[in-house]
This record gives sequence, structure tokens and C-alpha cells, in this order.
Amino acid sequence: MKTGVLCIHGFTGGPYEVQPFVDFLNLKTDWVVKTPTLPGHGPTLSLKKMTAENWMMEAEQALRLLQKEVDRVVIVGFSMGGLIALYLAQRYKVDRVVLLSAAAKYISGGQLLEDVKDIMTDMLHRKLATNTFYHLYEYKLTHTPLKATIEFLRIVKMVEPYYASIKTPVCIVQGRKDGIVPFATAEYLFENLGSTEKELIISESGKHHICYSDDCEDWFERVMLFLQPQEKTNNCDCG
Repeated sequence: MKTGVLCIHGFTGGPYEVQPFVDFLNLKTDWVVKTPTLPGHGPTLSLKKMTAENWMMEAEQALRLLQKEVDRVVIVGFSMGGLIALYLAQRYKVDRVVLLSAAAKYISGGQLLEDVKDIMTDMLHRKLATNTFYHLYEYKLTHTPLKATIEFLRIVKMVEPYYASIKTPVCIVQGRKDGIVPFATAEYLFENLGSTEKELIISESGKHHICYSDDCEDWFERVMLFLQPQEKTNNCDCG
């Protein structure tokens, strides 16, 4: 049985957000892994004329093409990509879904404040050049039009009413120190998705870009096991 993996990146991001996990899968499996770039995204942002439909249709087209190549499809979605993954799972036959820092709710005030404090401290000590959080979001904050943010929020609202009707087995991975998506979001999704087979993986050190967490190798293994065809493994370590 040939497995295909569709990896969907987040809002204002690109395939680099899931690249460490893609590299892991390419090393450990013979699966076909696809990482489309959503319209207006990538190294240079061009989001002014983009809509929620543009992003969802691009992911949908990538899924259809992948379905022609393989026997079973699983979807991995990061942040906004997690919501698009749920949208696709509700409309198409998808074997399994993995949600990485899924942005069903957004902005964790407490952790974001800690990150801002780190930026201010580094600024005072003239170490801003080494602050990865600052460099990651500096470009995004200055190149993201308000309209694009509204389109992202439309996706959040469009998918939410269908949580209970989504029955696809789901694995949720969430960082405890995520400053964008509150940790409680993972628990909310775990409780509200209609899937009977669910797994919740917590990265204690993980921030929003969870694929770059210090403990990523540990949960990469767990997610890969979850994604295996059901006849090979049917374990669910929920909690």
C-alpha cells in the first residue's frame, strides 16, 4: 500500500515550517511527501489579493493530485494549515490527520509577553541579532496586510462548525510555550473533534514553530507511528 503525505504550512509561512518533519519522513519511509506553497506565501509574501478560498483550493488541488499517485493519503497541517487539513478531511477520504500547533484559537498573551520581554532584553544588551523570534516575525509583521489576516480568520470560522462531524483519526501536537496558539487550543480540539481515535502529544519546550522544538525527534517518531497504515499499528496513547 502506497502512502502519500500532504503537508500544509501556516499563515504567512511556507514549506520550511514543516521541513524538519518532511526530512524525517523522507529519511525513515518511502512515502510520497508533498508540501505545496499556498498562494501569496513562501520566501516573499504577496498576500494583498489573496483570499481564504485561494488557499483552501490550492490545498484541495494538491490533495487530488496526490490521491492519483497513492493508495492512501494522510494530511499534516501546521497552524492555519491544520484548519485546512480539517476542512479537507471533512470533504475527502483521508486516512489520518496530524495537527501541528493548529490555529483554532490564536495568540497566547502570557507566552507572547515572555517572548517580547526576551526581545527587549536582547535589545538592551545589543543581542537582537541572535534573537530568532524577532527575526522570524519582523518580516511577517511588516508584510502582512490586514485583509489577509481577516481571510485567515475566515478559515477559522468556516471550519469550526464542523469539528464534531470530522471522524478521521487525529493526532494533535502542541508546544507548551507556544506564544501564538494558546496551549488550551489543543485540549479544545481534542475534546471537540468527532474522531474516536485521537492522540495528544505535548512538547514541553515547544513554541509555535513546533517542528523546530528541542524535542522534535521524540515526537516525530510518535507521529510517524500514528501515520502508519492501520493494519500495521492501531495504538492510541491518548494524553
